[in-house]
Amino acid sequence: MKATTRTDIGTNKVKFLRRKGLIPGIIYGHGEATIPITINEHEVELAIQHGERMLDIDLDGQSNSVLIKDVQYDTFEHEVLHVDLMRVDMNEEVEVTVAVHLVGTPAGVQKGGVLQQLLPEVTIAVPAKNIPEEIRLLITGLELDGRILLSDLELPEGAKLVGSADAILCTCAELAEEIEPVEDEDSDDVRTVDRGLGGSGRTEALCG
Repeated sequence: MKATTRTDIGTNKVKFLRRKGLIPGIIYGHGEATIPITINEHEVELAIQHGERMLDIDLDGQSNSVLIKDVQYDTFEHEVLHVDLMRVDMNEEVEVTVAVHLVGTPAGVQKGGVLQQLLPEVTIAVPAKNIPEEIRLLITGLELDGRILLSDLELPEGAKLVGSADAILCTCAELAEEIEPVEDEDSDDVRTVDRGLGGSGRTEALCG
């Protein structure tokens, strides 16, 4: 992916770049100078959509291995406004957040359970060359009232979890029974009971 050194700074200059299909950014790290850059907006968006973390940037003819460290979006998160790229060595350990994709239907679903994924992503420390696009986990063996922890994930070579390995990734459990509104035949009052999933809260509304 090609980038060029950016010398023009300011809001009006950024608008001009966007009309040309470019966005501003910076390359920094490894004790070298921070360099403002311009880079192709479409190529950056494609890389992000495909889950890529590492990019090989040709900056004015010089190759740079960089990690996508931060991306700024517009208010509606439709357009990329700015990207921060950090220089890394491919053998260097970096911290990244990776999506967790659950594969298959849990055995517990056949017994009335519902799958709930509590953590859609996980943070790992991993050599830059081994950063995965996503982490896939087969969950067909998950039984009713069962749970899977972060420690059950199969991580890429050289990777380790950042944070508690005992955190619950997903569960398979029955939904709490829904309670229908109850009307007193001898009264105009209508009493409604509202319970959340597994909750014990109770609210009553009296009409009339």
